[in-house]
Parts: sequence; structure tokens; C-alpha cells
Amino acid sequence: MKERGWSTFQGLALSLMRIVLSLTFMLHGTQKLLGFPSGKVVQLASLIGVAGALELLGGALLCLGLLTRPVAFILSGQMAVAYFYAHAPRGFWPIANGGELAVVYCFVFFYIFAAGGGTVSLDRIARRK
Repeated sequence: MKERGWSTFQGLALSLMRIVLSLTFMLHGTQKLLGFPSGKVVQLASLIGVAGALELLGGALLCLGLLTRPVAFILSGQMAVAYFYAHAPRGFWPIANGGELAVVYCFVFFYIFAAGGGTVSLDRIARRK
């Protein structure tokens, strides 16, 4: 396959990863703010409520590929804070303290910050105009 073909595939794969990641991330926000699909609704004016708002709004923006880099950077930082605030006090190893998902989200969001939104994104459409 030509290099151009691989480049196209990489851009589409990045977009697909961004979309699936953001949809699963949004569920953390809907769980906190709406009690959907399961969970207890928290106060918006609380630390967990702010986290839920970032998860829902940031996830939606990432899903659309809108403001991808700044949103991914903020969400990467949110996941780093979540890890050190909620998980690290329970032990050093992420697998033992329940923080492996926060670590993975943190670094995948950081990768999206560096790589951009991929081929399918509103950012890309806006750049063309």
C-alpha cells in the first residue's frame, strides 16, 4: 500500500478512536449528572459535579472534533488530577488502586492533544473554509 493510503487510514483510525473514546467518556458525565445509565446524581457545584460537566461537555466536543486539542489537553489534566486525588492515595499501582482507566484516559487524551482530531472532525472542516 502506498504511503498516502496509510496516511488516510491513520487519520480515519484516529478519528474513530477519538469518537469511541469520547462516547465512553461522556457516559461518566451522564452517570454523575443525569444518573444514566446508572448512578447517583451529584450536585453540579461540587468537585464530582464539575468533573461530570467536564466529562459530558468535553466528551461531546471531542466526539464532534470541535476544539479538539485544547479540550483533549484539559481532559488529560482532569484525568491526571482524578488519578492522584482519588486513586493514588489507595496505593501506588494503578491496577491495585482502581486507577488504570484514569491513567489510560489521561494518556490517550494527551495523545489526541498532540495528534489532533484526525480526518473526520469539525476542526478539519473549519480549517478548510
